[in-house]
Amino acid sequence: METALALPLLVGLIVVGLIFDFLNGLHDAANSIATIVSTRVLRPQYAVFWAAFFNFIAFLFFGLHVAETLGTGIIDPGIVTPAVIFAALMGAIVWNVLTWLLGIPSSSSHALVGGLVGAGLAKTGGSAIVFSGLAKTVAAIFLSPAIGFFLALVLILAVSWIFVRQTPFAVDRTFRVLQFVSASLYSLGHGGNDAQKTMGIIAVLLFSQGYLGSSFYVPFWVVLSCQAAMALGTLAGGWRIVHTMGSKITRLNPMQGFCAETGGALTLFGATWLGIPVSTTHTITGAIVGVGAARRVSAVRWGLASNIVVAWVVTLPAAAIISALVYVLASLFG
Repeated sequence: METALALPLLVGLIVVGLIFDFLNGLHDAANSIATIVSTRVLRPQYAVFWAAFFNFIAFLFFGLHVAETLGTGIIDPGIVTPAVIFAALMGAIVWNVLTWLLGIPSSSSHALVGGLVGAGLAKTGGSAIVFSGLAKTVAAIFLSPAIGFFLALVLILAVSWIFVRQTPFAVDRTFRVLQFVSASLYSLGHGGNDAQKTMGIIAVLLFSQGYLGSSFYVPFWVVLSCQAAMALGTLAGGWRIVHTMGSKITRLNPMQGFCAETGGALTLFGATWLGIPVSTTHTITGAIVGVGAARRVSAVRWGLASNIVVAWVVTLPAAAIISALVYVLASLFG
């Protein structure tokens, strides 16, 4: 009887989770398509279809280590209740919508982590936090853009040396083709890392309600639902943020776009295989800055880049505060 009563609430929370995943795709669509649009290799309307396809099929190439980290490695799964999940999702959704309206490329990933932390703290205090998993995630806030920056910088220097004898026209023509490959790889990395975060949230909710038995795992229908929701969000586009990511930080040509996307993709692949929930926004921004800095330091609009960094730092605590407030309100009315 209790399970029957809980089922409508459970379904409602899963829908909220999928809405977050859709908004994640919407919010982060710019990360996947900004460089290929800004270099005019693809028009925006075609680029979003390209990115959405590779977002969806990402589950075919990666394990579910990130989903396991979000499900069991941020807060103790033993304290998870529907109210905790609802508060975590609402904290992340509110922050995502706010930053999307302002055109700020903040991190959906860290908004979700912040939401989990805030709800967990509001429920049981510091004992709710799995500090090893949280520390790994917080470290990635600083490491993922740095690694993206370094890899993109190395790539642009190596490619410049390899193609030094080619005419600018020949180089441009070559990398207009290669950018299709790099954009595909980046979209795979984005779908592989980001969609798994919502998978982990939905799976731990099912686990906490006894629907998964005695051991935590991610059902295949959850995998497909989350990948589809993210792909649909990407299709809806993120035009406010595309302009910031694609041209305001630094101007890109196809060779630079290729190096930024490839550096970002390699960073995401490594993080996903290690089960670390990194920010695709942080990663591609670091890579774009690395490419711009390779040309000349003044090519990067450092003022705008520093504003984005501030948004990165603020995201996790801001989402945590919103989530904690939602949990308190839900407890009062629950």
